[in-house]
Amino acid sequence: MFWTGPWTTLDSPLGPLLLTGLPSATAPGGTALVSLTVPGQKKAPVPAPDVPPAPGAFAEARRQLDAYFAGDAKDFALEYAAGGTDFRRAVWAALDALPYGATVTYGELADRVGAPRAAVRAVAGAIGANPLLVVRPCHRVIGADGSLTGYAGGLDRKRRLLALEGVAV
Repeated sequence: MFWTGPWTTLDSPLGPLLLTGLPSATAPGGTALVSLTVPGQKKAPVPAPDVPPAPGAFAEARRQLDAYFAGDAKDFALEYAAGGTDFRRAVWAALDALPYGATVTYGELADRVGAPRAAVRAVAGAIGANPLLVVRPCHRVIGADGSLTGYAGGLDRKRRLLALEGVAV
């Protein structure tokens, strides 16, 4: 299915990023971020061939991402328009609350959202469905043994994001 709303790409240390959004009267630049994906990511949107990029709609997102990648910013102040179930939104809110340079295990994240430890797979599924790589820091979630596990953008990108934040991997 093609994305017909505003979109743009931007170069980053992770490679090209695809940003999609929806018009919003309250978002910086008038666009709320729907997704931020990387090439090869499963379920990534594909811009409709007849919809030109709208880089100006994402100027604030670009500014904040550039500052993050330069090591000058530790969080993001963007409006998101990503949907999801109540459970997914709870997991995503817990991700949003993870501080820069910190990591958490899937089990610890399950505890934070009030889910039983048996729900770790459901938590992992919600993390895997996160449409906002980098800005919603699912890269900060690691395995119980401290290992790097699943990341929709690939483990190499996860390793690079954690290294940028000063996390020894």
